[in-house]
Amino acid sequence: MNSLETASWARRILALVVDWFASSLVVVLILGPGRFFADQSKHPDPLPGMLTLLVFVLETALLVTLAGGSFGQLATRLRVVRFDGSGRPVPFLPSLARSILVIAVIPPLVFRPDGRGLHDLMARTATVTLQTARGGQGTHRG
Repeated sequence: MNSLETASWARRILALVVDWFASSLVVVLILGPGRFFADQSKHPDPLPGMLTLLVFVLETALLVTLAGGSFGQLATRLRVVRFDGSGRPVPFLPSLARSILVIAVIPPLVFRPDGRGLHDLMARTATVTLQTARGGQGTHRG
């Protein structure tokens, strides 16, 4: 069994906020601020919210596969690594499934004592600090 120390929830939440802000900014650039910030009570428009979710899922899945973490995770010095300790990149399909589970909200909130949520268990990954990812050191939290 691997002995990676998972990252704190505070850093993970900060990374999520950074990712959501970045995804929203991309959608503002695509749709324009007028449509993104339009008064939803007068003219409901689901497109900005749906597009933000899509950008978030694609951004996190692609960057986890290509760079080892989403934009927010990279900015907060976190990485998503394979739990098997192989050091190989996380494949795209497990990264995509992991991202979809994150937007479902419940899977990240149901977690083991070692800090791995259902989304990490399904993808066989762990969210760790950059220091842990580079050194492969640490012990399970629990």
